[in-house]
Amino acid sequence: MPKYLVTARYSSEGARGVIKGGGGTARVEAVRQLVESVGGTVESLYFAFGGTDVYITLDAPANASVAAVAMTVGASGALSTVETIVLLTPEEVDEAARRSVNYRAPGS
Repeated sequence: MPKYLVTARYSSEGARGVIKGGGGTARVEAVRQLVESVGGTVESLYFAFGGTDVYITLDAPANASVAAVAMTVGASGALSTVETIVLLTPEEVDEAARRSVNYRAPGS
C-alpha cells in the first residue's frame, strides 16, 4: 500500500476545536477513523509546535483515497494548510533508478 506523510497547520478555529474536543488523543482517534474510512491505516501521528502542528504517516490504498481525505478535511476549515507527500521505499527508488527515460534538458 502506498505510504504518505501529511503535514498540517491548525487554523485558530481548529486549535480551539482540539482544546474543546478532548485534546490530542481524541484527535488521534478521529484521524484514525477518518483514514480507516477510506481503507487506510495511520502509522504515526505527532503534534509539534513551530510552523507545522501535526505530522502524520499513513498507508492508503490509492492516491484518490488520500485526496478524498484531504479535500474533506480542507473543506472543514479546521486547518490552514495541509501538505500531502507520497513517500517512496528504497526498493521503489531502486526500481526508478533502473528505468530508462527519454529526456532532453532545456537548451540542449
